[in-house]
Amino acid sequence: MEAIVEKMSDESTGVPVKTVKNFMTKTPSVFTGTDLISWMMKTMAIDDQEALHVAHLMASHGYFFPIDDHCLTVKNDNTFYRFQTPYFWPSNCWEPENTDYAVYLCKRTMQNKTRLELADYEAENLAKLQKMFSRKWEFIFMQAEAQSKVDKKRDKLERKVLDSQERAFWDVYRPMPGCVNTTEMDIKKACRTYKPFPKLSKHLQLEMANTDIPSHSESYTVSSLETLNKEIEMLKARLDRSNIKVSKVSEALIAYFEQYIEYDPFFIQPEFTNPWISDNSEMWEQEKLAKEISTRRVKRWGFSLQELLQDPIGREQFIRFLDKEFSSENLKFWEAVQELKTLPQKEVKNKVNEIWNEYLGPDASCPINVDSQSYEITKKHLQKPDRWCFDITAAHVYHLMKSDSYSRYLRSEMYKDFLSGSKKKVNISFMNYILTY
Repeated sequence: MEAIVEKMSDESTGVPVKTVKNFMTKTPSVFTGTDLISWMMKTMAIDDQEALHVAHLMASHGYFFPIDDHCLTVKNDNTFYRFQTPYFWPSNCWEPENTDYAVYLCKRTMQNKTRLELADYEAENLAKLQKMFSRKWEFIFMQAEAQSKVDKKRDKLERKVLDSQERAFWDVYRPMPGCVNTTEMDIKKACRTYKPFPKLSKHLQLEMANTDIPSHSESYTVSSLETLNKEIEMLKARLDRSNIKVSKVSEALIAYFEQYIEYDPFFIQPEFTNPWISDNSEMWEQEKLAKEISTRRVKRWGFSLQELLQDPIGREQFIRFLDKEFSSENLKFWEAVQELKTLPQKEVKNKVNEIWNEYLGPDASCPINVDSQSYEITKKHLQKPDRWCFDITAAHVYHLMKSDSYSRYLRSEMYKDFLSGSKKKVNISFMNYILTY
């Protein structure tokens, strides 16, 4: 495939590459699907269906890609495509890590351009990676920030080409749902799979050639068995076990254990002993709970949005942060939907109407910003109101808080101030603490 691509990209005899000028923009270094298929039919002496099939295979491996789509396919029309730089070709035996993907997605969110906005599946992947690498997310963010600054110094057209090539690289190694994953058996693994088997000694080859498979009444001679055992030991010594990898599930489990070991009472003494099984009443002391909070507890807020909201003090601080950003209605709406699921059946209908009128209706007193699709689905569900009719909208709002507001909260001075000291003052009453729990 790479030999064909090299011929395609030849300036004189290859596929015609041009810069397309529109009213106010330039699209550099592109060719159309029609030009590509015509070149393949002429050069490779194949019909249009075969040319389209071969083009699909080459695109799925990332040798060229559509500039406006994450789906690596080829159409025989005027859709624009661009060649991938040889640096990203599969023959370079790429095995990108999740940390690299996290840096890339994080960098995309910083660039704040319509053409670089994250697709839905990329936003979901970013949220998962942020949860997975919560302990070192600050380091990932710094890397992405540094790369973004370097990119800004490049020429505008050059930056546009490089951005699209990097995006196409990740479309190959982290394809969108429903697309073929061509990297499940990559080049390195294929090389290891077809590595020639170590040669047996001439003596053993002679023994195997002259010895038939024994029946139950037959057996090898002592010398043959000794030689065979020696060969087995030799082959065991040659086994390369350096390529055996721990499964991703095990890695995730180990990472989870390492993250939460500080809070596991089997390994680390808890802040307050359980008052139900000991005579220590520190946990119930009003003054201590109302005025002091440890760094250890604040650090746990950074693990996930769920951890932050489970802690009543963390929730109180997050609401204050959202108030500053004029987006506290998102959390209030989500909590109202969770409360709806716990109500008796006779109160559900009234609560549904109350939530709709307050957050989603035309004259809502506290309107939230949701996409049109979620809004229409929720509106349809209201024809037969139940305790689950807001689930889709609530999931959308929670995802927005998790991927946007929560990330900014962890980077805010408010959170850093709490994290920097061993004890901080917190304005929350003891009764609120007890009632929340």
